[in-house]
Amino acid sequence: MNVSVVLFTADLRLHDHPPLRAAGDGGRHVVPLFVRDRAVDRAGFAAANRLAFLADCLRDLDDGLRERGGGLVVRSGDVVEEVCRVAAEADADEVHMAADVSGYARRREERLRLALEAAGRRLHVHDAVTTAVVPGAVTPASSDHFAVFTPYFRQWSRQHLRDTLAAPGAVHVPDGIGSESPPARSDVPGVSQGLARGGEREGRKRLSAWLRRGVEAYEDRQDDLAGDATSRLSPHLHFGTLSPVELVRRVRRGDGPGAEAFVRQVAWRDFHRQVLAARPDAATVDYRTKHDRWRSDGSAHEDVAAWKEGRTGYPVIDAAMRQLRHEGWMHNRARLLTASFLTKTLYVDWRVGARHFLDLLVDGDIANNQLNWQWVAGTGTDTRPNRVLNPVTQAKRHDPDGAYVRRWVAELAGVRGPSVHEPWKLEGQDRTALDYPDPIIGLADGLARFKRARGRD
Repeated sequence: MNVSVVLFTADLRLHDHPPLRAAGDGGRHVVPLFVRDRAVDRAGFAAANRLAFLADCLRDLDDGLRERGGGLVVRSGDVVEEVCRVAAEADADEVHMAADVSGYARRREERLRLALEAAGRRLHVHDAVTTAVVPGAVTPASSDHFAVFTPYFRQWSRQHLRDTLAAPGAVHVPDGIGSESPPARSDVPGVSQGLARGGEREGRKRLSAWLRRGVEAYEDRQDDLAGDATSRLSPHLHFGTLSPVELVRRVRRGDGPGAEAFVRQVAWRDFHRQVLAARPDAATVDYRTKHDRWRSDGSAHEDVAAWKEGRTGYPVIDAAMRQLRHEGWMHNRARLLTASFLTKTLYVDWRVGARHFLDLLVDGDIANNQLNWQWVAGTGTDTRPNRVLNPVTQAKRHDPDGAYVRRWVAELAGVRGPSVHEPWKLEGQDRTALDYPDPIIGLADGLARFKRARGRD
């Protein structure tokens, strides 16, 4: 009996899954395998919200495989050891998996390749599973990767995407392969109360609804904080319950600026992956250092605590940080504002903010999270590294009536209209009745400090 193992990682789906299709070619038996990687726990990346969403995804994947005559094999431990153990138990001669870009993922892949080869087995790594365009498929003449998005996007847009694949009608799994039970969301403590549900079925349902009702208006409404007019598909892309190739192909069936603007956001995701693939250390090291001497004294720690808890005295910042804690997700415009406030108004190291986001974000992703933080901090790929986003100006532009702030900052629910963005300007009883803090820093003071730090007096 010819047997293949499919190692699922960040591709927890049955639709448009090249490793699964290749593993089952010719009627081969397939062992669908997911390994709960203990190295992720030791590194501190096993955040509660992602573990809960992952549990949903694994349960849904197992259900889908059972409907096709199979089932998911779940193991815990070192990925290389567990894959080799399962391959030996099943007498499999090959293992299929998706390519990934982080330094850790690439080292894991190489370890697995060597271990399998030593046992007389083959590893097949498939591209364009977790990205629409393969990292490194488009490069400038003078470098191994693009450092600026716009020229990257021009070439990215001209790339031919591979054909999408239907979900298999049947998956034949050999008998006798031991498995743990897939985890349950209820087993995970500390999950955000408003965390969305995970799984391929949920992702495909959300995508279909988005294509029917949301994408046409995306260009005009993507920064509307109160309107919540983004797709919220980022967790499904992070866990691979949706294929980025299929997503781009389906969005492109529609015409108009909304579809174009949304595809551009998917390209940003691929852009960050090609940067990280070329510069793995950018996950922790400045991509373009400004030799910042970030604040780290006691007052900085107090400011960071206020930022994390949503009590900075700047309503749009506090609303966004409270949304993050409640949902494990934050609107993209709000991510930019909160990151700019931490790094350029408070002048705190971007790594502090990136770590906090990874602790809570259900879509917390090394490439997107770290490189977006670097972009905002001015140490990454932004061509205007010293830009500062004013939280009051931005709030008035993207939450003009204050509905977003009132939704998340209960202390300000009674303040009507755009006055909610500057509660310190309220007079008399209207101000004293508020149980809401004064700003922890003046915007002009923060800007002056940042200019001095960056040598722009």
